[in-house]
Amino acid sequence: MSLSATIIPVTPLQQNCTLMWCTETMKGVVIDPGGDVDVILDAVAEIGFEIDKVLLTHGHFDHVGGAMELAERSDTEIFGPHEDDEFITSKVVAGGQKFGIGGGRDVSGNHWLHDGDTVSFGHQTLAVYHTPGHTPGHIVFYSDDAKLAQVGDVLFQGSVGRTDFPRGDFDTLVASITQKLWPLGDDVTFVPGHGPTSTFGAERTHNPYVGDAALKNI
Repeated sequence: MSLSATIIPVTPLQQNCTLMWCTETMKGVVIDPGGDVDVILDAVAEIGFEIDKVLLTHGHFDHVGGAMELAERSDTEIFGPHEDDEFITSKVVAGGQKFGIGGGRDVSGNHWLHDGDTVSFGHQTLAVYHTPGHTPGHIVFYSDDAKLAQVGDVLFQGSVGRTDFPRGDFDTLVASITQKLWPLGDDVTFVPGHGPTSTFGAERTHNPYVGDAALKNI
């Protein structure tokens, strides 16, 4: 397997910015650079890979605030999320200000992604799944070779994403998880937007919101 990955918590909200790179070509991607761009670039330089693309799972400021700066400084382009999140990505600064967090920039010029799309870097390809519920344009990136998914704020260890934001919906979120993520397999490791990694199998067993036992009681 020629895919490697590491997590860098960024912003005061400790959002999981994920670096993935092809160890054969040393080309890689940065997923959800919410801020602390210098920290991200220092980590990339230490690993020694070239940033091929900047990827976004959804539009919230703690996931996208540093995307424009990172793309400019690495001379690359931004891909994602789905265009249903444009009402959020166009107001990143305002979103951060609500939490007293500055320094981010509104996202523009990005390439929208859709269910069934793929993004490639080096010899690696990530599949794109549209997973609304937390936000309407949320997407997930998945490597079948590595059995690794970056799920943004859809799913967490022992929890799920909030659905009280504009255009969020709990039933839609549950459908995204059970219809898009669970079929990928119990052995898939996922990186959430915040907190520790887990596996889909562990969440099906223990998650009180979308675990198999919990869903039987709905």
